[in-house]
Amino acid sequence: KMESYGRLPDGEIDLASVALDFAALIHPGLILDRYKTHLEKLIKDVGVRHAELLASGLRDCLDSRTAALRDVLSVACGYAGDVQEGRDEIQSADIVSVIDSRMGASVALAVLYLYAARGQEWGAWGLDIPGSCAVRMDMGGERVICDPAAGFRVMQAPDLRRIVKRALGPKAELSVSYYEPASNRAVLVRLQNIIKTRQIEAEDYEGALQSVKAMRAIAPEEYRLLLDQGVLCARLNATMEAVGALEQYIERAPASRNHDRHEAAMLLQQLKTLI
Repeated sequence: KMESYGRLPDGEIDLASVALDFAALIHPGLILDRYKTHLEKLIKDVGVRHAELLASGLRDCLDSRTAALRDVLSVACGYAGDVQEGRDEIQSADIVSVIDSRMGASVALAVLYLYAARGQEWGAWGLDIPGSCAVRMDMGGERVICDPAAGFRVMQAPDLRRIVKRALGPKAELSVSYYEPASNRAVLVRLQNIIKTRQIEAEDYEGALQSVKAMRAIAPEEYRLLLDQGVLCARLNATMEAVGALEQYIERAPASRNHDRHEAAMLLQQLKTLI
């Protein structure tokens, strides 16, 4: 099923459906119907709330649209950024756990807001900002950027700058690229990368490799995942698979990744002595 997503044009990828399929990897046997029903209810409730706002005298604009999303997901459902002390990061990116607990990482919450907004046929995109994932909504030449982890509040340039500096250091500045819509694949890779990183920290290398292969299935052009696959296969003593992934990485990685290519070549050389 993941491979079928990989063949779709990016605009046809349903973020929430893939996020549920990712979650199924760490919840084998779990029946997802309840979660699918909840997602559909989000779309319905946002539509109803927006109609109520228009009936109260508001016009159809970015203010009324963001208000409808905020009222349903943040206020009624209670979705919020994951600030619980000691909470496992896997849970913050696992959409099943996020729906159950109503808490999650910004990228997981962005998936829910985007699903609900796109269900109204509103223009909405994820923004891949260092340290956060925001939601951008456009309408009639106007634009608004909202924080899904903070009650869907509107963010201005100073807010975004603080997030970037917190993630990259005090000298970091906003880049024009941060305002550009992220592809659906980029949002999903960012979501699953949280899980992969936590699995590696827990030395669950088989789980991490499963996550990497799922990401590669939906984003086959993402060459950086080949390095992850090669390193994880090497750790699991899957030498031939590791060699194949590393060779592909070295072939496909651009010159700007020379340091990583060198590291991959060194590991590849070591592995070939074992064959």
